[in-house]
Amino acid sequence: MEIEPLAASDLDEALAVLDEAAAAYDGVVPADCYDEPYMDRETLAGEFEEMRMAGAWKEGRLVGIVGMQDVADVSLVRHLYVRPEEQRQGVGGRLLAEAIEGASSSTVLVGTWRDATWAVAFYRKHGFTNLGSDRELLDEYWDVPDRQAEASTVLRMELDGD
Repeated sequence: MEIEPLAASDLDEALAVLDEAAAAYDGVVPADCYDEPYMDRETLAGEFEEMRMAGAWKEGRLVGIVGMQDVADVSLVRHLYVRPEEQRQGVGGRLLAEAIEGASSSTVLVGTWRDATWAVAFYRKHGFTNLGSDRELLDEYWDVPDRQAEASTVLRMELDGD
């Protein structure tokens, strides 16, 4: 498996990874927060311009993506999606490690759906502390609708700085 920065030419394949993985949210997150497709092409293209995107490639196929964005005094993990058939094989952990290694801040935050217990458990397994539904942090570092903020949780990792 190779982890490499994603380019605009990878957008459609990244969108396919995101939508395949996000299907797990159907029936878990509030129905008014779940769309099919989960994210449209134009929105993801904008995300590519706003953050550092990397992908995990296996045998020439994109199997996972991660997006990292610096906002004020923190680094945010904005996207981390792995194709369902590649999950639980270390792809997400490798992508997360790559994102954290490139963090420009000693504080890394991730927001995810509170009821996506597998996602919360993944981040906790990798050293994040669950801060719960911290509306102050969500408002300060993310631009999400109120309904999404109500159904979200924030996790934090403090890096050594060594």
